[in-house]
Amino acid sequence: MDSALSTQIELKYIANRKQTLQLCYPLGEEDSNLQAAEFVSPVKWHIAHTTWFFEEFILSKIPGYTRFNDDFAFLFNSYYNGIGKRISRNERGLISRPYLKEVLEFRKYVDEHILTLLSGDVTKEQLNLVELGLQHEQQHQELLITDLKYCFSLNPINPIYKEGFSLVNSLEKPANKVLLNDIYTIGYSGKKFSFDNEHGKHRVLIENVEIEGNLVTNKEYLEFINAGGYEDFSLWLDEGWTWVCENKRKAPLYWELLDGKWFQYTLGGLVPINPEACVCHVNYYEANAYATWKGMRLPTEFEWEAAASKIKWGAAWEWTNSAYLPYPGFKTAKGAVGEYNGKFMVNQMVLRGASPATAAGHSRASYRNFFHPQYQWQVSGIRLAKDLI
Repeated sequence: MDSALSTQIELKYIANRKQTLQLCYPLGEEDSNLQAAEFVSPVKWHIAHTTWFFEEFILSKIPGYTRFNDDFAFLFNSYYNGIGKRISRNERGLISRPYLKEVLEFRKYVDEHILTLLSGDVTKEQLNLVELGLQHEQQHQELLITDLKYCFSLNPINPIYKEGFSLVNSLEKPANKVLLNDIYTIGYSGKKFSFDNEHGKHRVLIENVEIEGNLVTNKEYLEFINAGGYEDFSLWLDEGWTWVCENKRKAPLYWELLDGKWFQYTLGGLVPINPEACVCHVNYYEANAYATWKGMRLPTEFEWEAAASKIKWGAAWEWTNSAYLPYPGFKTAKGAVGEYNGKFMVNQMVLRGASPATAAGHSRASYRNFFHPQYQWQVSGIRLAKDLI
């Protein structure tokens, strides 16, 4: 195996694993086991699960390797049915034992073994799995901080993770619209890492579509709120209107009206809404309703990718009007690794771009994020599109 490539991945491994722990430095041990809803996971679980990935898929396959703790294979499996039994997702916050100290010892133990492997006779397959594990951990770094924000937001004293820290203060400067009217190639091109759901390059015809150069701002979204957007059923998809009524929603997640002025909870505490920042923490239903109110629509993921080189993105994940489905020729990989993406291609919508919570180097124009349409807790925003025919 190419020693230079092995060294490169070794350095990336060290930096990436360090970054996860750096996200945890402002936290106390009591913070590490919070799980305020089924869709979020505790910090301690993220730390353990990202370590479990390397032990389960790489180290456990090496003859003579001794697992750190046999129970961890069960406790920290997420959704890999091919690996074996696992706890229910909503019960991750009940894992008070093992203590955080032991989870960190587990992390150190696995790191030592992975680094020993990388410094020796490592195979191409093992290197590919280490790379996948690093990409997986970067995804969990984003989830760790967004999950933590959701849990902290339910604390009535509005706890501060770090002074001045915010994921939602990206200012929008005027940018030109993009006209799409051609045949475009969609899908990943290149030799660097990409996920299997990006593969299957194919062409799409896009005729006379205009993509907004800017994301929708808080000021613009406030106009929708003040115009009664959350009270007008005609603007909403049926499932979206049911969501509004059942949850009594009146504004994006983390927004709070105090003495006639809007504030939002950030990881730097409760702060006034910045009118010029892009609106964040809206779900697909809200994004679609706003677009309808404006007489426009959300772009498809193909339109977004076709325009990506001509727009500024990264301030928020952007909802698209595309269901999460396989590209032409997509095939699920064999074994448990094949459970990574393919089995989730149902009842979810695609988001494109990145957010301030996204790990450095983990974004590209072909990257396909996906969530169920009701979820708001990711840093998700709105870009509009319009048909010119």
